[in-house]
Amino acid sequence: MSVHKAIFPVAGLGTRFLPATKAQPKEMLPVVDKPLIQYAVEEAYAAGVREMIFVTGRHKRPIEDHFDMTFELEVALEQAGKRELLEVVHSVKPDDMECIYVRQPQALGLGHAVLCGQRLIGSEPFAVLLADDLMVGEPPVLAQMVEQYAEWRASILAVQEVPPEHTRRYGIVDGRMVGERLMDVGRIVEKPAPEAAPSRWGVAGRYILTPGVFHEIAHQPRGVGGEIQLTDGIAALLRREKVFAYRYQGRRYDCGSKEGFLEANVELALAHPELGAAFRGFLKSLAL
Repeated sequence: MSVHKAIFPVAGLGTRFLPATKAQPKEMLPVVDKPLIQYAVEEAYAAGVREMIFVTGRHKRPIEDHFDMTFELEVALEQAGKRELLEVVHSVKPDDMECIYVRQPQALGLGHAVLCGQRLIGSEPFAVLLADDLMVGEPPVLAQMVEQYAEWRASILAVQEVPPEHTRRYGIVDGRMVGERLMDVGRIVEKPAPEAAPSRWGVAGRYILTPGVFHEIAHQPRGVGGEIQLTDGIAALLRREKVFAYRYQGRRYDCGSKEGFLEANVELALAHPELGAAFRGFLKSLAL
């Protein structure tokens, strides 16, 4: 069985970007010419996912509108003969992609957000993508993980090596290496202090999980910050199933921080086929 469904937890308030996020979701903040959530959805689509499940909260209607048909805009572009722009609008949601929206009634943590999608997932493996983490890879990072899932048929966590002083920001894994980039996870610790971290492999915002994780999340007490942590559910899952950590090939931009968001805008603008050359010249002029 392949991975056809993905959960996007998008109910967060985005307080680190106030006032920009006072009236719009942080997931709709643009990086160059696309909102963050679109990058994540395109990554999932490229990995074979066709059912996109958005776990939303209040004030998240713009996400639904973004992936909905915009009749007036499409008619206006058609009448103006702007075919290229019309194709851009159509590409946001391909015809074979389904978008489903589930409300998270309270902000009780990432684990709880994932649990909100349980009925829609059923007994299938599924992906979880955090739009705050903009991932650039070739092939796309989730596609790399789906390939690993096809081989191991077990949960796969995307990981990256992090500096010791940053372990408090991540779930940290430890275990036995079974390949150059793959670890058979023995344990996972949520946001440990540097001296308590079992390794420097930090979990990034991409997961492929088996449905067994739902039972574990549902029976976990509240963890760090009084929230229902996905990390705790995965730690419990380890007692019954194999879980692997995959050190992906690519670049992650932490767009939950202002610094990471600005880095993503600059580097993706430089790589843009239409904007790159002119923007590079602009940056060089600033450096003089």
